[in-house]
Amino acid sequence: MFNRQDAESAEFFSENAKKNTLKPWRAWRLGGSLKNWLPALLFLGLFFFYPLVKILTLGVDSPEFLSPASLQIALDSLGFTLYQAALSMLLTLLVGLPAAYLFARYDFLGKSLLRALTAVPFMLPTVVVAAGFNALLGARGWLNLTLINLLDLETPPITVLYTLGAILLAHVFYNTTIVIRVVGNALSRLDPRVNEAARLLGANRWDAFWRVTFPLLRPSILAASLLVFLFDFTSFGVILLLGGPSFATIEVEIYIQTLSMLNLPVAALLSIIQLLCTLAFSILYSKMLAKTAVQTAQRESASITKRAKTLPERLFLYSLISLLLALFVLPMLALPLRSVSQLEANRGERTTIKSTFTTDYYEELFINRRGSRFYVPPIEAAKNSLQYAGITVMLSLLLGFPVASALAKPKRLDRILDPILMLPLGASAVTLGLGFIISFSKPPLNWIASPLLVPLAHTMIALPFVIRSLQPALASIPQRYREAASMLGASPLRVWIEVDFPIISRATLAAATFAFTVSLGEFGATSLLARPSYPTIPTAIYRFLSQPGGLNYGQAMAMATILMLLTTVGIFVIEKVRLSNAEW
Repeated sequence: MFNRQDAESAEFFSENAKKNTLKPWRAWRLGGSLKNWLPALLFLGLFFFYPLVKILTLGVDSPEFLSPASLQIALDSLGFTLYQAALSMLLTLLVGLPAAYLFARYDFLGKSLLRALTAVPFMLPTVVVAAGFNALLGARGWLNLTLINLLDLETPPITVLYTLGAILLAHVFYNTTIVIRVVGNALSRLDPRVNEAARLLGANRWDAFWRVTFPLLRPSILAASLLVFLFDFTSFGVILLLGGPSFATIEVEIYIQTLSMLNLPVAALLSIIQLLCTLAFSILYSKMLAKTAVQTAQRESASITKRAKTLPERLFLYSLISLLLALFVLPMLALPLRSVSQLEANRGERTTIKSTFTTDYYEELFINRRGSRFYVPPIEAAKNSLQYAGITVMLSLLLGFPVASALAKPKRLDRILDPILMLPLGASAVTLGLGFIISFSKPPLNWIASPLLVPLAHTMIALPFVIRSLQPALASIPQRYREAASMLGASPLRVWIEVDFPIISRATLAAATFAFTVSLGEFGATSLLARPSYPTIPTAIYRFLSQPGGLNYGQAMAMATILMLLTTVGIFVIEKVRLSNAEW
């Protein structure tokens, strides 16, 4: 059986023998460069560029495309989108910058766990976040129930949901980890001797920060700000589920104009505006990200972390840890607790609301209580989501592996084609869903009734992440192992099986888990494409949350809890595999 030890011993063969034996391998690599790109380019052409062209064509050909009414809708939605994104970004920086300093400069018990907990919300589906905030801050949420019992109130005293405050709070919950990772990593690599030199030259602590530390961190702060702004700008589920009907970003307006108003020309105009804006923000982010690498010194973070010793340091440490726990843990903890709690009002001298343990909401997921032929039990939505996720994983890996192999050691053609893969990240999921509706509703591509459109849209969203997960692992494979295996007579296929795959297996698992979790929680495109007979978990949660009644609310909490647990397990698998893969 061929193994890596054989490959290492074969390195002592002569260079002439190596050159003669390696010709088939090198010819396969050179000839396969364009072939590696062809499947992914065809996929992008059919399911990304073609729908975008159809959206543009629909808009240009319609007299309503640039009508005064259409332009007014576009201006109103664009104005609110920019406003809420800017406000969300500022609040995220307000929480994220002190947190980045905390993780970069202090050691404390549970630091790694708290850092991991701050990363979990970023990958949670929007419907899960909405359900979590509903369970914590809603009219039947834990905070209102506690205050009603303590203060003997008849109505909930706190009204947060369906306000701008709920949108801003959810965006901070989602995106704080971006600031922590980007700015915190830059801060941890700054050489503290630069700041110490400024202090020795007479600068006080404040002057040293503004004149030395802040200029070095400015590119990282701006890069994190732009990325947070981009995510807030393209927000959909948070606005739709927590903002209510009075708030509409461009994403939500596209959804409304498509499904409620059946006004596709206006939806096309909004989609084009959003694509142009996200493209501009993405270019600015790329330029700012390039500057962050040259502004930091190469120094290990462990050398500058310390324990909090003084009273101000301890107050800063404990207060910030408490804030992070309240912000990131309470919504995720409130959700599973609410899914197993049944509320009962006890009316006597004093009205109290009592919570009792129940599994009824989970049992109801398997029951068609109405006996309707058109009713789809929630458990069927879970099965659909798992099937869609499985198809997404297979398609993403099949398309992603060849491209990641080409990008592992890129040539000029690979560098030219590489940005094309990132274009789907600049398009919103709702825009993608709208493009699918327009493109695949008429012959010869009348596929709109096919449930396969959902995993195809999920693959378009997950593919860039899968490629970026596989590329570093493929680039880390020692070329001498491949060459030695070829010298021993192994075919290219056997070289891949015996040499490449054992090294990249962990990265493959991480990429597959990434695609699985992305598909499992995707809501934007799915809300437009999923047929009523083939719902997914997010669309089922949205349906239950939008209907009155305690049973519907409880089932939404139960399904959101299941989705949260699946996503959280996936995130920790990715984090574990990523850390283990560093051994290579």
